[in-house]
Amino acid sequence: MNARSAVVVALALVALPARAEEPAAAEPEVVRLDLATALVRAREEAPRLRAAAELQRAAEAEQRGVRAQRLPQADLQAGYTRMSDVPELSLPGNPPTVIFPNLPDNWRLRVGASLPLYTGGRLERLADAARSDVAAAGHDSEAARNDLAWETALAYWGLVTATESERVLREALAAYDAHLADARNRLNFGLAARNEVLAVEVDRNRADFLRIEAANLAAGAEANLARLLGLAPGTRVEAVERLEAQAIVPELEPLVTEALAARADRAALAARVDSADARARAEGAARLPQVALGGGFDYANPNRRILPPADAWKTSWDVGVALSWSVFDSGRTDAAEARAEARGNALREQLADLDRRVRLDVTRARLDLDSALARLRVASQGLEAAQENLRVASDRHREGVSPSSDRLDAESQLLRAQLDRTHALAAVRIAQAAIQRATGR
Repeated sequence: MNARSAVVVALALVALPARAEEPAAAEPEVVRLDLATALVRAREEAPRLRAAAELQRAAEAEQRGVRAQRLPQADLQAGYTRMSDVPELSLPGNPPTVIFPNLPDNWRLRVGASLPLYTGGRLERLADAARSDVAAAGHDSEAARNDLAWETALAYWGLVTATESERVLREALAAYDAHLADARNRLNFGLAARNEVLAVEVDRNRADFLRIEAANLAAGAEANLARLLGLAPGTRVEAVERLEAQAIVPELEPLVTEALAARADRAALAARVDSADARARAEGAARLPQVALGGGFDYANPNRRILPPADAWKTSWDVGVALSWSVFDSGRTDAAEARAEARGNALREQLADLDRRVRLDVTRARLDLDSALARLRVASQGLEAAQENLRVASDRHREGVSPSSDRLDAESQLLRAQLDRTHALAAVRIAQAAIQRATGR
């Protein structure tokens, strides 16, 4: 390159705009939560709870509509009718007396009112049914909250378990790395065989695979928890509670009694049974007479109730009592009542089946807690034994009286014992949450 070309290149490089520094990636937001705070936030953000609340509002509106049927009803009517011209009807005379004039333009304004006096109890029973429907909708909302709490607790403890498992595996990897370095040094000095190094590498890589698997489980649980909490995409969730907890196994029968009294899904079904019974009685009330009070005020031109008709605005009113009685309807009332009774009986059978399932849910949850506590006791003993076994194996290996495989087996046994205890602690937490769900707490 000659001197002229070098100058051109240098000027071109100077003329290039300075490269803008790439903005550093924003750190993801970290939300630290205990379980109680997570439950509160989940209830605030859950679309399913808002949907249940809207259904409850719909039931309350239906109840107001039923109540309104027992109150006076008023309506306003207005109309205009153009009629064809007709010959006037007149009496002879001088001048003739017009009895029925030709009035093609007809205007009418009427205000009417009605009030049911007696419906055979139909409106009262419909009001009872609507009240029970509102109660059922409220219990449905509570059941949705309980289901959401259960799902949130599972996601929360799943995140804690996976995070704790990942921590245990990271510590185990550090121990394996130290063992692997020692084995390689021994191999370099001719104090160990190649298979000893390979065995440590295999166990170390297996632990690393389990760490990756635990990290992926933690990421999945974190994403699920973020969904339940309504967090923005990319938000990190950090669970601050630990797995360790005190727990006792309560008596079965008190738990069943509590569940039958507190389960929201059972209360909702019982309310629907009451609603179905009230609707059946309302259908049967159609056999009884129906009495209503009615009346109205007319302002018309011409007012046809006043003779002779005249092209003038005149008023009139009427008040009356109407009685209706369906003497024969070809079995329509019987069919409607039978249909409502059958639905009520079906709901009653569902309620009986739910009572059995409530007992089964409580029994299973209690047995799971009993098993989880027994598993925890065994896992704790196993961890203690594994720790002591590793201490002895490490000492013997350091003194040269036992092979490296004994120490490796002890390290693997300790890792399994630590993971077993972590999962046992998680099983206790989940069993406690299952008891809360089964009893409707």
